[in-house]
Amino acid sequence: MTTSLGGTDGDDRIIRESGIDARIAMIVQPVLKGMGFRLVRVRLSGQNGLTLQIMAEREDGTMTVEDCEEVSRAISPALDVDDPIEKAYHLEVSSPGIDRPLVRRSDFSDWVGHLVKMETSTLVAERKRFKGRIAEADADGVLIQRDQAAYGEEPTVRVPYDAIAEARLILTDDLIRDALSKDNRARKEAKKRRAEDDGVEAEDEADENEAED
Repeated sequence: MTTSLGGTDGDDRIIRESGIDARIAMIVQPVLKGMGFRLVRVRLSGQNGLTLQIMAEREDGTMTVEDCEEVSRAISPALDVDDPIEKAYHLEVSSPGIDRPLVRRSDFSDWVGHLVKMETSTLVAERKRFKGRIAEADADGVLIQRDQAAYGEEPTVRVPYDAIAEARLILTDDLIRDALSKDNRARKEAKKRRAEDDGVEAEDEADENEAED
């Protein structure tokens, strides 16, 4: 994975793929965006022969089994046309999961207070690996409260976004509780929006019928 702070291609992720994974991301990202989804991660691995994992979610962070099936049906033709993978592979579309990768600035700010495991591309405070709680996240980086600071180390370390190579949440009871709570709220809000949209469409249709009469 590489870190990019640019957004000229419409991809606001700060942690992105490299090599063949990056090429695949460029193919599927516009398709996902057009459907109302956003790309989280692309990973091509040797699991079960050759597996292409596309991790995605809706803008509100939700991702159902039906959503995964819909995304899979949409991106398969795009991948067939560009054919970036020479060998046969298995396509796997999934949600980020509770112990999700953090790839956007908003991911870090959304999960302040939770434990994270992080690797950097360059030395930060004489380390490249960190485990600790997200104390705060701003426009430039994230403040990590170390899980176990070694003797002589500061209890907190600030890691700039452009140094982060990979980051993901660590599964805890608190994380499970908060993730399920956020998911429930997002689903209720989405259901409410759909109901409101259906109501507007019904009113428009009634107005059209009255105009015809």
